Amino acid sequence: MQLFQQLLFVLLAAAAVWIFARKVTTIRRNINLGREEDLKDNPGARWRNMLLLAFGQKRMFDKPMVAFLHFIVYAGFVIINVEILEIVLDGIFGTHRLFAPWLGGFYSFVINFFEFLAFSVLAACVVFLLRRNVVRVKRLNMKELAGWPRSDANYILTFEIVLMSLFLLMNAADKSLQLQQYGHYRDVQTNFWISGIITPLFQNLSVGTLLVIERGAWWLHIAGIFVFLNYLPYSKHLHIILAFPNTYFARLKPQAQMVNMPEIQREVLYAMDPGAAANAPAEEGHKRFGAKDVPDLTWKNLLDAYTCTECGRCTQACPANQTGKLLSPRKIMMDTRDRMEEIGAHTAANGGTFQDDGKSLLHDYISTEELWACTSCQACVQVCPVLIDPLHIINQLKRYLALEESNQPGEWNAMYSNVENNFAPWKFSPDDRANWALELNEQQGA
Repeated sequence: MQLFQQLLFVLLAAAAVWIFARKVTTIRRNINLGREEDLKDNPGARWRNMLLLAFGQKRMFDKPMVAFLHFIVYAGFVIINVEILEIVLDGIFGTHRLFAPWLGGFYSFVINFFEFLAFSVLAACVVFLLRRNVVRVKRLNMKELAGWPRSDANYILTFEIVLMSLFLLMNAADKSLQLQQYGHYRDVQTNFWISGIITPLFQNLSVGTLLVIERGAWWLHIAGIFVFLNYLPYSKHLHIILAFPNTYFARLKPQAQMVNMPEIQREVLYAMDPGAAANAPAEEGHKRFGAKDVPDLTWKNLLDAYTCTECGRCTQACPANQTGKLLSPRKIMMDTRDRMEEIGAHTAANGGTFQDDGKSLLHDYISTEELWACTSCQACVQVCPVLIDPLHIINQLKRYLALEESNQPGEWNAMYSNVENNFAPWKFSPDDRANWALELNEQQGA
């Protein structure tokens, strides 16, 4: 029986890891749909970003209560996985509490610390469920979250509550078997701080029933971990993993510094210095200005889309959204991810080649009304806990609208014409632009 349990455990673990690896390969392939972007400079600053923002969650603490609860869930999730290591090894070797003999009396403290974390995670998840479904915090109940996104958040919180409950239930049944001096359970005498509270509920149960509860909770807990591992890539909670590379590869330029297009910069320089244009090397064929679809974006834009936590801080901070405009930076990221998944699936189905499906990120997913509502104020970039940059995507889509489709608000056309002809937004000849200073000098001379 023990050999069968070990074999079943190894097979389940291998299947879970294989399925997870396949999905990770798909996500990596989808991210690589984007253009190249070199983000390897200044590794010291990049490691600092990752430690402070992904691991330390620095930007979360502008909302202290939420940050504290989120940190409990995050820390509990990470630290309790140390206990998962023991469960995994017990499953492989057919042992029971493998680390207990090695750690001696310290083992009891470690397990009780895990129990405290498990109960804290459970309580925090209950609070988060109440905030979403009873208090109905506005940013967590906006229209772009209707359907799967809202259900996804509820599923994952419920799942974590179940996992933590199974962990505590397993320990409570284990303690009851210890008290009954049954088999190898009597070899590890541990006082559980949290599960010990419910242990008296099992005191009148038979050994057989306690074994079913303890082993059942063990199997359900480990199976739940395998299910969670493979649910993660389909969930917004993928940020648990991707927050680390995303903060590491974040752009290190000053936040308000936009990324210019070399082609446009050259045109401006040539207009200011016609002699340079005459000696300039021949240019390549026309390249698309801005971005119309996912392959026109960079791989970092696509990594941003997969990393999005859907927390809504960006949309909450967006002045356009606050004044009733359609723009929602969170929706921009969700739409980019959805379109990327769609293109990735089509590409895989066609042997690695994407065939035009008649749709694009611009227009079919993101409307011009959303884009032109953006003021480029950087508020969405400033508040993101994991350094996602929705504005970088918005600006590339706006560039396509303006430079490829000439699709911009009509009142902008006069300004564009003035910039092109007069090198300034105003309708004055460059030769006359300084006349105001001459007039001022004349007045002062008089």
